[in-house]
Amino acid sequence: MTSMPPFRDPTAPGNSLIPRQDWDRAPWNRWTFQHVRDLLPTTQVWRGAGPASLLPADLQDIDAIPFAAEGQAYTIGSFLETNYADGLLVLHGGKIVAERYLNGMTPHSQHLSQSVAKSVVGTMAGILIGRGVVDPAASLTHYLPELEATAYRGATVQHVLDMTSGVVFDETYTALDSHMAQLDVASGWKERWNPNWPTNVWDLILSLKDLECPHGTSFRYRSIETDVLSFVLQRAAATPLAELVSRELWAPMGAEEDAYFTVDAAGYALGDGGFNATLRDYARFALLHLRGGEIDGRRVVSTEWIAGTRFGADPTLFGGIYREVLPAGAYHNQFWIEDTARGVYMARGVFGQLIYIDPVADFAAVVLSSWPEFVSAARMRTALAAVRAIRGALSS
Repeated sequence: MTSMPPFRDPTAPGNSLIPRQDWDRAPWNRWTFQHVRDLLPTTQVWRGAGPASLLPADLQDIDAIPFAAEGQAYTIGSFLETNYADGLLVLHGGKIVAERYLNGMTPHSQHLSQSVAKSVVGTMAGILIGRGVVDPAASLTHYLPELEATAYRGATVQHVLDMTSGVVFDETYTALDSHMAQLDVASGWKERWNPNWPTNVWDLILSLKDLECPHGTSFRYRSIETDVLSFVLQRAAATPLAELVSRELWAPMGAEEDAYFTVDAAGYALGDGGFNATLRDYARFALLHLRGGEIDGRRVVSTEWIAGTRFGADPTLFGGIYREVLPAGAYHNQFWIEDTARGVYMARGVFGQLIYIDPVADFAAVVLSSWPEFVSAARMRTALAAVRAIRGALSS
């Protein structure tokens, strides 16, 4: 096949080239994560015609707050300077108490959320479940009969919500022949160098034929599960994902700006990691969760679904490498659960994306980053320590 020309970063010295196969990796991700729609096909998530939800401010100086992580002493200021942060917004008591933009980011910049998108899709599922449009106990084949010929035969909607299907999916980000590499190609993020690979996400799902364990017996992080869930939502609501998120979540939430998804060659909005939005709108999403699914007097998602997400996980299914960051953690409804006792939960994405939600403290923090690594347990532990230190200082 003929190789496509590289992208260009117009802000870089010499209008430098960005390799198409590595646009999302260091050092180019320092620019590309804020300019995804300049690189890939996308679809709009309209903010709607209504007013934006209020985010009153009571700004405080948090830079000097000290904390320790990974054997080092930090302040919040030094953390932001040394950990490839692009934006930080902290909510406490329903007000913005800190809002920082770095690396050229502005209040109107839309930043790639990576797998924070999964929690957007999970919340969308919660809305449809609350209305009875989707039954989490139903089999996937009830909504998607085509999956009868795949390893998803016998799995339920809840299994993909919790990533506890037994389907084989190699999530290795740096391997050239992994399922994740195939997903990069199928989603339109990377060039299709192997002519035998699927050309879109739906065809990749249909190609998954192998099981590694019985459904419902173990948590394994599989990005493709969110895409399966997205197709269930689209089929059940007879509405494309981006339009569904706009109509049922983004507009009712009172977003200030449009968001957008990247789309594959078949027009599918990439539910597992293609969502882009502004820092303040990610904060509105966090506030919706802090308020138990209601914002500015508008009920968007049911209180029962929010409570079920916080407290309904099964920690016995969670283990292995996942405990390196969350030793008492779990995973449920497309969210990471810090612990099932306090009910702190979060949305996380590779390269350092984080939305941390603690309803008990009426506290949330959004951290947008462009790390040089896909994943780093040390960096994520440091980010969580920073967020907890801010919470502690505000609570005291």
